[in-house]
Amino acid sequence: MSDIDPELDSVFEETPSDHRSGMVAVVGRPNVGKSTLINRILGQKIAAVSPKPQTTRKRQLGIYTGEHVQILFIDTPGLHLPRHKLGEYMVKHAESALKDADVILLLHDVSQPPDRGDEHIVETLTRLRGDTPVLLALNKADVLDADKKDRYVAAHIETVKPAQAFLISALTGDGVDLLLQELIARLPFGPRYYPAEQVSEVNMRFIAAETIREKVMLYTEEEIPHATAVEIDSYRELPDQTVISGILYVERDSQKGILIGKGGSMIKRIGMEARQDLEAMTKTQVHLDLRVKVLQNWRKDARLMQRLGYNVAADER
Repeated sequence: MSDIDPELDSVFEETPSDHRSGMVAVVGRPNVGKSTLINRILGQKIAAVSPKPQTTRKRQLGIYTGEHVQILFIDTPGLHLPRHKLGEYMVKHAESALKDADVILLLHDVSQPPDRGDEHIVETLTRLRGDTPVLLALNKADVLDADKKDRYVAAHIETVKPAQAFLISALTGDGVDLLLQELIARLPFGPRYYPAEQVSEVNMRFIAAETIREKVMLYTEEEIPHATAVEIDSYRELPDQTVISGILYVERDSQKGILIGKGGSMIKRIGMEARQDLEAMTKTQVHLDLRVKVLQNWRKDARLMQRLGYNVAADER
């Protein structure tokens, strides 16, 4: 376990002697359903979800608390072969999560047979995990053809050779309870590190930015979703409303035009959808103002990535 804020010592005393706690690193290829699974277990949304790969860019902590357990789920960026500084950052953070974990939860898309990309991740796990147990969640069982089920399940298990495997659907919840019970059983005995009502270590500014970026991922195509970064430059909580101002950065003028859309149609749609989600989260009326700016080639520039909140190491700048 990583270091915990000593100010939380008072929380530790409240837990029973048989209390379990620990970190679970959730890893897998892009778009395999990691964020969807964590949101499902927590019972609310803390991570951006879209059908497109590489939705998660930073390590996010999801906190599940029961009467006798607290699980710190690390939602990692998808492991892949990076093509730019942002990709290198994402893979580095995913790999570092493996070293902190008490249990590694590997997700595979069971609706497809394993391929070289899955083998690459297994090789990475073998190199980094040490003695940490690996549980395999065979996700997307809801779209798995019945006549391929036995063959695909067996092939994925043979590729990973996990401590245990579970057939699940993060989307519908099928099989998730059994997986959760096994995760709990494998955690060490330990204290509660966060208050029971807390579900994430990130603040609402971060969640607002991720909510906006999720809508970009959902409603734009080709290079736009991956070339867009979101910065919240103002977040004010007033008695009867929340006022948020955000900047969407893209890499080229042509991308800016597409993101704004004809007559502002695209940015209006993104803003409307994000506002509705944020109102549900904050339980207030939300006023959301969005602007689009060009920050040329930010994904290839470590200094620009640092400015946008990606904690790039000093020697990479």
